[in-house]
Amino acid sequence: MNPQQTIRLAVIDTDSGFVTVLSKRAEAAGWQLRVAAGAVPPEELVAMKLNALLVDPAVLGEDGWGYLERLCEMLPDLGIVVCTGRSTVAQRVRGLRLGVDDWITKPCHPEEAMARIEAVSRRRRRGSRGGSEVGPVVAGELEIRPDQFQAFVSGDSLDLTRREFELLHLLADAKGQVLEREAIYQRVWGYAMAHGDRSVDVFIRKLRQKLERRSPGWGYIHTHFGVGYRFDPEPAGIVKEELVAAPPLAPVAEPAPDAEPASQVVHTSFTAG
Repeated sequence: MNPQQTIRLAVIDTDSGFVTVLSKRAEAAGWQLRVAAGAVPPEELVAMKLNALLVDPAVLGEDGWGYLERLCEMLPDLGIVVCTGRSTVAQRVRGLRLGVDDWITKPCHPEEAMARIEAVSRRRRRGSRGGSEVGPVVAGELEIRPDQFQAFVSGDSLDLTRREFELLHLLADAKGQVLEREAIYQRVWGYAMAHGDRSVDVFIRKLRQKLERRSPGWGYIHTHFGVGYRFDPEPAGIVKEELVAAPPLAPVAEPAPDAEPASQVVHTSFTAG
């Protein structure tokens, strides 16, 4: 393998047979491998300078999901591949929505696991090269920093997860063009969107909530119903000015007590209750 493509991999798993075979094949391919039987603190994973992490949440106990979520939020440039036993569709969807890059079901061949890890690492390298070449993107009050996988308003971080940042960066990079949901999913999640999957809408909603809390004076993401989304910063005041309430109606003069009605037609004025 080309030295530039050497992969630094950590494995969190207690399946001795699988780990032994995987370790031998990975070392033969020139990979650098670290194996642990339990959760590794995120700061230690950072010190390892990893390309990818292969983890079986089953060995993490009750905190498995919490650990995955913390990793996805704290290590946005780390490729994470789950390799575990039987799982439900809901569990796999939950993991992918948290920010996991891929999900493998055991039993699986170590070569398949390595191929998936290589694919995840390759996507990460492409993303890192792209991020290092592109400077900050300033839009409205928002500053998008690809080099930090984060966005800021007046210097304060929006605390975006990796997936939220990738979604925001993709929309902003489209420069006002409408992106279809399917295209967004393919670019951010890395594979075709299943029929009925609402992941894009869920993450758009989370993004909007964070943007509205930190930058309430601006609108950033616009919905094109039945199509997708567009990033185009606009001052919120433009919309608010269009919604100014109409002036109250002038009071209707009451007829004099002795005046005869001019017509039998009654005109009644209704006001909104």
